[in-house]
Amino acid sequence: MAADNDFKHILQDFGNYYIGARWTYREMMGSDQMPFKWKAVIAHYFSKAVDLDTRMEDHIFFMDAEDFAYQTYKELKARFRMSVWTPADPKRRRGGHYESCEYRIEEIVASRALHEQMDTIIVQELRLPKLALMNFSV
Repeated sequence: MAADNDFKHILQDFGNYYIGARWTYREMMGSDQMPFKWKAVIAHYFSKAVDLDTRMEDHIFFMDAEDFAYQTYKELKARFRMSVWTPADPKRRRGGHYESCEYRIEEIVASRALHEQMDTIIVQELRLPKLALMNFSV
């Protein structure tokens, strides 16, 4: 049961919201913890393009540069923290391991390597700048 709530969090600091990537858009809409403006973005822009039962971590790998959801994430300066599997490197005497990196939505959509590794990548969270969300008109 506890594993179902991994990466379902909402945190904030002075400049950003950190939203766990395992939330579905419907769960975000029903949560009192989510910022109202983010819920408005979901209702106005994402609900027309994608089923609300889709998780963010699944959605980002199946969009392309022409999608309106992609344009919305780009305009919001969205970044996703992901753990990407790095295979063993015998030259450096390192075993295979996960490396945590932060990617812009443009990098995710454009990267063929990330799409090929999609099954082994763990998408952890969305980092959403408060200033970009505040300036975004719905």
